[in-house]
This record gives sequence, C-alpha cells and structure tokens, in this order.
Amino acid sequence: MNDTPGWASPGSSPSDGQGGDAPRPAEPSDEPGTAPKWSPNQPPPAQWSPPTMPGPSGPVPPHTPAPRWGGGAHQGGWGRPPAAKPGVIPLRPLGVGEILDGAVSTLRAHWRTVLGITLTVSVFTQLGDILIQRYVVPAPPQLKPDPTPAEALEQSVESLQASLISLAPTMGLTLIGTFITTALLTMVISRSVLGRPVTLADAWREARPRLPHLLGLVLLLPLMSAAIMAVGLLPGLLLDDSPVGVLLAVVGGIAAAVVIVWLLVRFSLSYSALMLERQGVLAALRRSAKLVQGAWWRIFGILTLTMLLMLLISMIIAIPFSIVALAVDGQGLGGLLAGTPPEFGWPFLIITGIGAVIAASITYPISSGVSVLLYIDQRIRREALDLELARAAGVPGYGSPSPDDTAPRS
Repeated sequence: MNDTPGWASPGSSPSDGQGGDAPRPAEPSDEPGTAPKWSPNQPPPAQWSPPTMPGPSGPVPPHTPAPRWGGGAHQGGWGRPPAAKPGVIPLRPLGVGEILDGAVSTLRAHWRTVLGITLTVSVFTQLGDILIQRYVVPAPPQLKPDPTPAEALEQSVESLQASLISLAPTMGLTLIGTFITTALLTMVISRSVLGRPVTLADAWREARPRLPHLLGLVLLLPLMSAAIMAVGLLPGLLLDDSPVGVLLAVVGGIAAAVVIVWLLVRFSLSYSALMLERQGVLAALRRSAKLVQGAWWRIFGILTLTMLLMLLISMIIAIPFSIVALAVDGQGLGGLLAGTPPEFGWPFLIITGIGAVIAASITYPISSGVSVLLYIDQRIRREALDLELARAAGVPGYGSPSPDDTAPRS
C-alpha cells in the first residue's frame, strides 16, 4: 500500500505509488562467496499457516479483522473518510436521494425564511389568478349536445382557444412567482449548504443586484420555447384543416416538444449560475450547457422525478380542498352534474385557492432546492467545488474562509 494521503484500493501493488527504485525485500542468493540471506530450506509454496498463540485447550489462531473495502465512510483502514457536512448536504458528489433530502432539509432548517418567501409569493399570485379568472377571462363557449362533425371540429377549436386565453394569465403569474422565489430561495439554499443562518433580509440583499439579469432569463426561456413550438406547428397550420396539414402539425409539434425539453434541461442550471456566479444571461446559459454536458440524461431523470413528486404532492393537497369546494359551491356542482360548463362562485375559488397556496408553499422550495443542489453537485463533480465550499464553511483542514464567502462562486 502506498503512504500518500487519502485512501488506496485494497491489495494495491507497489506500482500504485512507488517507483521501481523503492526498497524491496532482499532476494535469496546462492552465489559462491556470499553469505546466504535466506535459508536454502524453504517450505513448499502455498503451505504457510498463520502464527498461533497458546490457549487453554490448544493453539488459538489470531483474530483476523474484517476487511474494510469499498467506499464506506470508515475512519481508518482502507475505508474512505466521511465527507464534511457543514450544512444540509455532504460535500461530495451527491445521489438522487441526497439531493431531495437536502432540499427538504433546507425547508426544515430555515422554515421561517422559506415559508415567509413562498407563502407571500403564493398568496399574491393566487389572489391575482382568482381575480383574473373571475373578472377578466371570458366564459367558456357553450357546447352543442349533438354537433355535426364540422360543428364538433369548430367547438374543439373554440375550446382550445378559450383554454389558451385562460391559461395565459396563469402562466404570467407563475413566471412572476418563479422569478421571485428563484431569486430568494437560491440564496437561502446556498447559505444552508454552508451551514449558515439566513434571514429574508439577507436573502434579499444578496439577490437584489441580480434581479434584472434574472428577469431577462426568466422571460427568455419561455419565449424561446414558444418560438420553437410556433416554428414546429407553422407548416401544418398553413395547410388549413386538410389531413396532410393535421399530420404535419402533429409531427412538427412533437419534434418541437422534443427540442424544447432538450434545451430546457441543457439550460436548467442557468438560474443558479446567474445568481451564484454573478453571470450575465447569455454567459449563464453557456455555463449551464457546459455543466450539463455529458450528464443530460441524469439531470433529466432527476428533474422529471422531482416534477412528478411535486405533482403528486400538489394533487394530494388539492383534491381534498376541491371536494370541499364543490360541496360548498352548489352552483358549480350543479353545472357539472348537468353536463354544462360550471360557473364557480367565490366559495369554490377561495377554498381551492387556499389549497393551491399550501401546495405551492411546499413544492416551490423543494423544486428550487433540487435545481440549486444539482448545480452544486455538477460543480463538485467537474470542478472540485467541495474544497472551496469546505473552506468557505470553515471546515478544519481546508484553510481559513474569507469574509465574503457567503455563497459558492466560480
């Protein structure tokens, strides 16, 4: 075994860290005129027995310790020493469970600050959505009970247009909520990795200089996605309602969706790079693409798993509130039973809005935490960021932290 710092694989040979001139045991020599160094009478090969010690009932072989192989977190032997953990994650490459656990641990460790941010943002965005849906969005079109094929196609187009119109304000409010929570929660999570306390005032003070750049990035990615989808659908839409046009629109839409997903995963770390590395918009996109390169499928899988978990949590919270809202709002329930578009009143909107606020207050910090911890994990894997984070956190043996080490930077 070599004696360099760190750990060596079990059974390492002298070539693991020793040159050819390293001292070796003396070889037996039977040359004339020299004193033999080893006895010429050697036992047959592979018949050595371990030394024994006298015992009450005969010789007792010595205890053989269990080997410490692999990457376990052992303090001695051949095991890897445990990674420093000044905050919510160990400073080493992370697994999927550790990333999710780190996001949840941030919510638990800084729940006052995190819930203060998410509750405030969720209440304002949900209140705005309720008012827009109540007073701005037009009522859904009335559907005929027995439409002809042409009328059915026309009704489908009208319903799609109404859905897009009603969805646009919600998407705008979602972008606003994403903008604010991303700015503040990124700073909270970066502090929690270092094990440092953080208040809402601290997060705002650190995030405020980056807000104009973050706003540009938050707007750029959805506009880019919309432009790609428009390009994919345009050839089919130009052919009106012909079968070839419909087929072309479907194929173009699927191809555009694949490109959008690929780009969104490729640029998924740009928010963290922009906030924590003080990058511009385009520089943050390039930085994210560089960090994601070679790990696209892993990051896609983690982001997809997170999205499914957040959807499940939202449904678990929203379904009971929706049932209660339907029971309270008899007008909307009557419309559903009659098969006509329901006109929900204030009770339904308020009760479902409360459920949406609770769900968003839980899912916002977890999804933001996964995004930031993925960024940190990729930098640990690519750039040994764990050493810099350990130094910034004041872990013994990594040097003294500088006064401005409040977040990971490039």
